[in-house]
Amino acid sequence: MTDTPGYELPFLLFGGFRTLIDRLHAELARRGHPDVRPSYGFAMQAVGVEGATASEIGRRLGVSKQAAGKTVDRLEALGYAERADDPADARRKIVRLTAHGIDALRKSADIFDELRADWARTVGAERITALENDLRAVVGPAAYRLDAAGWLSG
Repeated sequence: MTDTPGYELPFLLFGGFRTLIDRLHAELARRGHPDVRPSYGFAMQAVGVEGATASEIGRRLGVSKQAAGKTVDRLEALGYAERADDPADARRKIVRLTAHGIDALRKSADIFDELRADWARTVGAERITALENDLRAVVGPAAYRLDAAGWLSG
C-alpha cells in the first residue's frame, strides 16, 4: 500500500488524458486542422464510417438530438461533415464525414501514435504497454464510449 490518497488517481488519469488531447489539437492545427475541438473529434467518431442520423449521434454521445444537431451544424460549416438524404428513408438525413473530416481523423490517429511513442520514450515502452493492459482490465469494454460530453454535463 502507498500513502497516495485515492482522489489523486482520477486527477492523474484526467491529467494524462488532457495532456494527450491538448497536444493532439496543437499538432492537428499545425497539420491543417486548426478548427477541430475535442468535442468535434468525439462527434466525428460518433458519425463513423457509415454515417449516422442526428438521433444516432446524440445517443452515441449521450446528448440530445438537438445538441448533436448543433455540433453537426458546426462540423458542416467547417467542412468536416455533410448531410445527405437517407436512401432507405427520404424523411431522414444521414450525416457523413467529408474528405476533410476523414483527413482530420487519419491525422489524429497518426498523432496519437506519435504521442504514445513520446510517452514510451519517457517512461519505457513496457510500462506504457503494462499501463494500457491494466486500464483495459479495470475499464473493460467501456473504454471506447463516446458519451463523455453527456456524462460530464448530465
